[in-house]
Amino acid sequence: MLKNTPSLQYEIEMISLEQLVPKDHLVRKVTKAIDFDFIRDEVA
Repeated sequence: MLKNTPSLQYEIEMISLEQLVPKDHLVRKVTKAIDFDFIRDEVA
């Protein structure tokens, strides 16, 4: 007897952190107010 096997379909959804963090979130305000480049220089 034959079985009906469901076909698997995979989807890829691309999202970025910019899309996930609301425009008025505290993290965005802090990022605009403080320059964190000095940290990148220290850990590089």
